[in-house]
Amino acid sequence: MDSPQTPATSESATSLGIIEIQRILPHRYPFLLIDRVVEMTRKQRIVALKNVTVNEPFFQGHFPGMPIMPGVLMVEAIAQAGGALLLTEVEDRDGKLMVFTGIEKARFRRPVVPGDQLRIEVNVLAWRVTAVRMQGEIYVGDKRVCEATVSCQLVPRTASPTSAENNNAAGEPTG
Repeated sequence: MDSPQTPATSESATSLGIIEIQRILPHRYPFLLIDRVVEMTRKQRIVALKNVTVNEPFFQGHFPGMPIMPGVLMVEAIAQAGGALLLTEVEDRDGKLMVFTGIEKARFRRPVVPGDQLRIEVNVLAWRVTAVRMQGEIYVGDKRVCEATVSCQLVPRTASPTSAENNNAAGEPTG
């Protein structure tokens, strides 16, 4: 018989498929920006993949005839990967959200286009029970395409948008 604990919450889980990711993160299409987790070390590091396809809804307007993935979505992918790592540590995660409190040193080194596979590497810089600071780098093949330091805070999911804004600078839900 199956254990009541899912692979997504198992301490020994080092990879996650899309179903396990959806059990952890509240995001759904078209805003779920990680497809698979290929490496995970509790409270330290996560590596996730995102397959970028021509069918992504943002390519319709960014930019017609020359589709480029928006840099802000790459930063969001870093936050979602980090959120997947952090939320595995939260027992009552269905009642919580991770929200952005800061983005620092964001750099975009080359365009990401349909057909690219993003390798999102996130390392924890500081960990507290309700907040975290992480350094993320995104690669396409061996080329770094994006990097950023993100800070996030754990807040109750039942909080109104006004209350979330009072808890952090941006009030933006993240992974």
